[in-house]
Amino acid sequence: MIEVARTVVLTGARRARGRAHAKHTLGRMLHLIRQFSSFAAVGVIATSVHYGLLIGLVEIFGVSAVPAALAGFCAGGTVSYLLNRRHVFRSTRPHEEAVTRFALVAIVGFGLTYLFMSFFVQTAHIPYLLAQVVTTGIVMFWNFTAHKIWTFRAGAERVKPAQIREP
Repeated sequence: MIEVARTVVLTGARRARGRAHAKHTLGRMLHLIRQFSSFAAVGVIATSVHYGLLIGLVEIFGVSAVPAALAGFCAGGTVSYLLNRRHVFRSTRPHEEAVTRFALVAIVGFGLTYLFMSFFVQTAHIPYLLAQVVTTGIVMFWNFTAHKIWTFRAGAERVKPAQIREP
């Protein structure tokens, strides 16, 4: 009889731990979905700034496509840093450290933008907007990966069990 009671208590404790783990996992997944959604929204805003400046410089001011793309990259990058740090990753890393890491990632992205835009526009003779769309996709993959695992990681908000609410 004691063994049966012990088994019932242990089984109940395992179920309770399993439910707590499931709630914690669900909370982490919901947080990740919200973070990714915020990242996508910031990306749309930063990309709009990038493309707006690119198109304006090319179409209104007659600047060639590659330098215009790089100017747009810098403007979009500034918007991206400010919004990602505050709203997406909620980083507590000091600005001096975070902005240095962000700048290093952006320098690589800048170089990738130069290489791909030069190749697509000047060598492959692809229209500059199509070239920029493809380049943006390539550079976006680099930026997300580098910022997620390096730039904002240590200061990223963590979901604690106390923050998980019942549905």
